[in-house]
Amino acid sequence: MGFSMQPYGMQSMLKEGHKHLSGLDEAVLKNIDACKQLSAITRTSLGPNGMNKMVINHLDKLFVTNDAATIVNELEVQHPAAKILVLAGKAQQEEIGDGANLTISFAGEMLQNADELIRMGLHPSEIISGYNKAINKAIEILSELVEPGSENMDVRNKEQVICRMKAAVASKQFGQEDILCNLIADACIQVCPKNPVNFNVDNVRVAKLVGGGLINSSIVRGMVLKGDTVGTIKRVEKAKVAVFAGGVDTSATETKGTVLIHSAEQLENYAKTEEAKVEELIKAVAETGAKVIVSGAAVGEMALHFCERYKLMVLKISSKFELRRFCRTTGAVAILKLSPPSPDDLGCVDSISVEEIGGARVTIVRNEEGGNSVCTVVLRGSTDSILDDLERAVDDGVNTYKAMCRDSRIIPGGAATEIELAKRLREFSFKETGLDQYAIAKFAESFEMIPKTLAENAGLNAMEIISSLYAEHASGNTKVGIDLEEGVFKDVSTTNIWDLYVTKFFALKYAADAACTVLRVDQIIMAKPAGGPRRDAAPGGMDED
Repeated sequence: MGFSMQPYGMQSMLKEGHKHLSGLDEAVLKNIDACKQLSAITRTSLGPNGMNKMVINHLDKLFVTNDAATIVNELEVQHPAAKILVLAGKAQQEEIGDGANLTISFAGEMLQNADELIRMGLHPSEIISGYNKAINKAIEILSELVEPGSENMDVRNKEQVICRMKAAVASKQFGQEDILCNLIADACIQVCPKNPVNFNVDNVRVAKLVGGGLINSSIVRGMVLKGDTVGTIKRVEKAKVAVFAGGVDTSATETKGTVLIHSAEQLENYAKTEEAKVEELIKAVAETGAKVIVSGAAVGEMALHFCERYKLMVLKISSKFELRRFCRTTGAVAILKLSPPSPDDLGCVDSISVEEIGGARVTIVRNEEGGNSVCTVVLRGSTDSILDDLERAVDDGVNTYKAMCRDSRIIPGGAATEIELAKRLREFSFKETGLDQYAIAKFAESFEMIPKTLAENAGLNAMEIISSLYAEHASGNTKVGIDLEEGVFKDVSTTNIWDLYVTKFFALKYAADAACTVLRVDQIIMAKPAGGPRRDAAPGGMDED
């Protein structure tokens, strides 16, 4: 019998196979390091000149994008501390729909500065209290920087909408923001309800069709369905629509039964009754004045034959969500079982037509006058990945519109706000006594990351730009930011680069919360991962086939 050593301490308490990291070096600095790596990935994608990342996820799908929310979603981040930053980015994406990159990069920068403070000998709790003071002060300063008169805006005024949306769209598609903003603003204004606070993002749809270029993109009041109609009728005007959720087909009975047939006549009649039943139904639909039948599932041969005979157009929408949107567009009520629809259940459309766009046949459902509750932006581009990226830019624009419907205050963009915050927080840190002041000064320094990154991504000299920005702000020009097109610093109110106040507010708040959460951790205890064979290992004993 071999001499076995009895486990003691932490080993005796936890199951074998666990990991336990504690103390500054093992836990805190390792956590900070992981977060720094994550923010280093997203940082180069910040701003209009941000680089694209090529991410291939576990299903072999390729993403080429500079949208931080997509990048961190598709990277399966394993490290528990870096996951906290990912969650902060996701929270920002869900709350505002833009600014996820700012959240993650800024949190990473704050943690990097905290790393230096810890190495100087400060305790994490002192850093946290300093950061908390600083974020409260920053939010106070942020509300002072709001452009006066911007809190009341007309959400249906296209110019005002575009001026607030431009920065968000330009950060995804630099150089094309004018075309895109025009489309997005049109689409949003059309579907904006009487009370703008109830604006629903889902009402602006995006249809991506390969071919052409961004200039060929257009906007349709109504829906664009990929695919052709089922029958031969390809175009109807001013029609009523009946929607059947369950499909149009002869239904089998629920119970099994046996039918005894004695003679040939009975056999003929038996088949005819089924025919007569279908015809009766289609005829009843045609008599209600409907010219279009929309089916949520398969359309039977026989039903189709009678639809053709009564000159009914047949559309098939297999997606349940798409069917709901169709009902929203037309004002129809989806009928579950096959029965003649009542006049209240019918919807109406201005026109449904099948058109060919770039080799793909699409059905366009237009509803110009009606409560235009759904609007579609038809995007054209040369490859799928370009279209996906354009769609993200549109999503950002629409989300920005939603945010501005709730709170339309704006602050100077182009890193003007960040430099002003950095300057004022540094002054605030000199007034503090105690060790917090170092943390507040570092927090102020973290803001420099944004102009620095914007300048670096645009290939400019970052140090030179930051120092000249500070000089301008010190002389009281609080609206001076970077103009990336010319690579110089300008007053952003002349270049019309504005950011929404809510986007910045939540981005800074979430970033500070995430950074403090990571700093509060002093031990990591990981249990042994649950057993079972590894997913990626090929099962043993199997041949290649």
